[in-house]
Amino acid sequence: MPQTSIVTLDHLTVPVKDLKAARAFYQAALEPLGMHVNLDYPSAFGMGSKKENIFWLARDRQATGGGHYALRGESRDEVDAFHQAALEAGGKDNGAPGPRPDYGPSYYAAFVKDREGNNIEVVCYAKAPRRTERKSARKAKVNRRRSRGG
Repeated sequence: MPQTSIVTLDHLTVPVKDLKAARAFYQAALEPLGMHVNLDYPSAFGMGSKKENIFWLARDRQATGGGHYALRGESRDEVDAFHQAALEAGGKDNGAPGPRPDYGPSYYAAFVKDREGNNIEVVCYAKAPRRTERKSARKAKVNRRRSRGG
């Protein structure tokens, strides 16, 4: 019997018709997750954090959209920030941030359709903070906004 090993996703590629529009959208939408463009070519670019390029977008004039791509966030705040940034960048709401108990007891996600009809999801498995932790988090968020002048 072969030895089992852990399989880790190395990268995936999303085909898009309009690479320029996709770049603007994904840079804005995925920035809250700490993702940015690491490699850039005339017909594709790779996004990730640090030097990892796990998420590629490539020009494909035959692209039809309709894919579903889920990325993992580290916190519920990241899920919320992704959703807001993606909508501001021109995405269409496909599921506001919130718990998805049908998917799992601590499944918290948001869904946005990109300009080509792909469903982009960010999910977090962190349990909901206790009430006192939520109050502290809200207070810290307000203070951050004030310090930025917003």
